[in-house]
Amino acid sequence: MQFLRRFLDIQKERFQSGGKLDHLYPLFEAVDTLLYTPGSVTTGTTHVRDALDLKRMMSVVVAALMPIVFFAMYNTGLQANRAIMAGARPLDGWQTRLFEAFGYGFTTDFWSCFFHGALYFLPVIAVTFAAGGAIEVIFACVRGHEVAEGFFVTGFLVPLILPPTIPLWQVAVGTASGVLLAKEVFGGTGMNILNPALTIRAILFFAYPAAISGDKPWIAADFVGVDGFSGATWLSRAAIDGQAALGNFGNDLWRDAFLGFIPGSMGETSAALCLLGALILVLSRIGSWRTMAGVAIGSIVMASVLNLIGSDTNAFFGVPFWWHFVLGGWAFGTVFMATDPVSSAFTNQGKWYYGLGIGVLVILVRVVNPAYPEGMMLAILFMNMFAPFIDYFVVQANIKRRLARNAAVQ
Repeated sequence: MQFLRRFLDIQKERFQSGGKLDHLYPLFEAVDTLLYTPGSVTTGTTHVRDALDLKRMMSVVVAALMPIVFFAMYNTGLQANRAIMAGARPLDGWQTRLFEAFGYGFTTDFWSCFFHGALYFLPVIAVTFAAGGAIEVIFACVRGHEVAEGFFVTGFLVPLILPPTIPLWQVAVGTASGVLLAKEVFGGTGMNILNPALTIRAILFFAYPAAISGDKPWIAADFVGVDGFSGATWLSRAAIDGQAALGNFGNDLWRDAFLGFIPGSMGETSAALCLLGALILVLSRIGSWRTMAGVAIGSIVMASVLNLIGSDTNAFFGVPFWWHFVLGGWAFGTVFMATDPVSSAFTNQGKWYYGLGIGVLVILVRVVNPAYPEGMMLAILFMNMFAPFIDYFVVQANIKRRLARNAAVQ
């Protein structure tokens, strides 16, 4: 490690002002600060000192995501192995062929499932970091700014909200386009209005809908010729058949959905691990409990209203709120997307309104439009655009109340 430190110190002169590679200093600085603590710090009484800086904040979020990351690899392999054990074979999956080449069997053994799922997850996260990181570095060098750590979390979030079968070239195109349009055109980390990870997913959803939506792109391979086996997500099945699809909402099925042992996008299936992540974010004061509570209350109210209204033609009207909580991306979006400190509301009162709006909208999109049974992505992006307005009106209302109190005192 001392050798590496000396090597970086020697190379630093080439990247500093006047050096041959001074235009690439942001890239050097990013590598240096990733490996070591910066050698210079601010001093003096005019600076605010806080133990929680941007890098530590991002590290806590990643720590909260790690159980979901490992479970994503395990469950992706589990769903694929179960399908193959039922008699299906993948149409075209180099990951499965590589899995067989390593001598693993298609069983429900933990390591068999974990390794098989990792062959799908790891390439997606590698492409995400490569494409997004390249855009970040290019813009940092052009602007002469430091490479911010903002994409560090986005790089973990993106693979978790994608199906494992998505082509890697689409991941690269979507990630580069999303980072460019959602972050860099607004000025970079901390300046964006929309959540970058959800913007990437939205671009992929509208540009390549066949690869990211529908009944059967969510498991680790496309399977045919198997009676009784369906790769459709439980959310899609609920949208079509309502209570009949979910076994009249049996406790065992709900438990499986809560724990995450169901088909779905790689990191969104386990509501239990999302709840663990929520606990970490709330205790560390990085994620707002007001926003999470607002989403939950909005969803409960809207789902209950639609349950009372009912529908003879749309079975999704009958799905209760506790099933909405464990299906699709509701839990993951509530904990890790809605609470994004940049694109969400800033004021405490505004966070309640912001969360309530997301909760109401996600249920409306899911139920009223059963052709698109998810809704969490669109609900959060829509409220991202209204978050500044919510904060503005909350602040103005506080100013009016203070002025009124001051006039009364005088």
